[in-house]
Amino acid sequence: MTAYDVTLLQSEFPLLKRMIALEQVNWFNPNSTSLDAARPFIGLDDKDIKDASERLSRFAPYIAKAFPETRLSGGIIESEVAEISHMKANLETEYSIKIPGRLMLKKDSHLPISGSIKARGGIYEVLTHAEKLAINAGMLSEVDDYSKLCSETFRTFFSQYSIAVGSTGNLGMSIGIISAKLGFSVSVHMSADAREWKKKKLREHGVNVIEYTQDYGVAVEQGRKEAEKDPNCFFIDDENSQTLFLGYSVAGERVKAQFKQMGIAVDKQHPLFVYLPCGVGGGPGGVAFGLKMAFGDNVHCVFAEPTHSPCMLLGVHTGLHDKICVQDIGIDNVTAADGLAVGRASGFVGRAMQRLLDGYYTISDETMYHLLGQLNKSENIQLEPSALAGMLGPVIVSDAADYQKFSDLTYVMADATHLVWATGGGMVPDVEMKSYLSFANNLTEVCNNT
Repeated sequence: MTAYDVTLLQSEFPLLKRMIALEQVNWFNPNSTSLDAARPFIGLDDKDIKDASERLSRFAPYIAKAFPETRLSGGIIESEVAEISHMKANLETEYSIKIPGRLMLKKDSHLPISGSIKARGGIYEVLTHAEKLAINAGMLSEVDDYSKLCSETFRTFFSQYSIAVGSTGNLGMSIGIISAKLGFSVSVHMSADAREWKKKKLREHGVNVIEYTQDYGVAVEQGRKEAEKDPNCFFIDDENSQTLFLGYSVAGERVKAQFKQMGIAVDKQHPLFVYLPCGVGGGPGGVAFGLKMAFGDNVHCVFAEPTHSPCMLLGVHTGLHDKICVQDIGIDNVTAADGLAVGRASGFVGRAMQRLLDGYYTISDETMYHLLGQLNKSENIQLEPSALAGMLGPVIVSDAADYQKFSDLTYVMADATHLVWATGGGMVPDVEMKSYLSFANNLTEVCNNT
């Protein structure tokens, strides 16, 4: 990749100086536009989302049979939306600001099967691949009861094929678990920052875990190279996959249905703000696309990244997208938010979504841990550090008078809904969660004593 003159970049983009200093920054996108104006640049539409939704419905009988924890939902993998009014009060007190409207949490952290947002895109892409193989082999038709895939006949068939993916942890978890259950031989190439318990859980499911001492980019590249050697190996490319993207996008129509059931209006007078933790960009990009298709210009999406890994903000702000990585400007990409430890953003997502995102901000590891502890105390909800990246969003947006004025939102903020997307934590082992909470509590005590 091209080497960049950091001094020249800072001259053209002054925000980079603060990013390099690892400050918490925010940037509201002056090029955001309407859904209608942005559509030609995306290459996907509501028909693609409908196709993804229908495929997930076809697989629901299989999911319900293969994973008993999904039986009550009929094999539909979905998470609840919960109001977190006590956390809202805590944020208002701590940051001395009024957050207008209500504060909600989308608990993708507790999705069944793999306990993270990756249960949407990762599982969907594997199911799409499995369906294609089975239909092409004459073993399956779209009108069949897909629970038939829970048989040794199909497991033996899929065992002829392999799947590979590079991951910081959660994507590997979702793909590894569902692939192994179907019968595929699956390899997950894990970056240095992946948690040990995630590697252990994958191995318990019969997944081949390949560890690297380098970051996410290296794990993906090595996984891709290994897959190219085997014609029967399907590589799941988190950086560029439209299938992954569409798996995430189904979340939009589901949130719309949940809000309708809860009596929450989303329209011009009742705007919706959604705060999405961002790593390489596939998950938050797909969700944001689905939300835009569901709610139109009445939803405003903001991406959150660690101060040490602001790859999407860097790519979109400079217009260089995947042609630049955080290491190019001297940022180390080392963060406790393992799911977000990505140095180079998806060029596909950055270019497709740059006109539909209202803003971006960065958050320090210390702030994420502090918010992790606060959410546990106020709401008794436990998340992994990276899942707290979105929690600072309502504070930032509520304080951004210029952004509100530019977006014609000033006079409707009182009726806003703020939705923080919790991306992971539901399957964190107790001992690991106690470690997170202990660190968060110690951090808060140190801050209170200084």
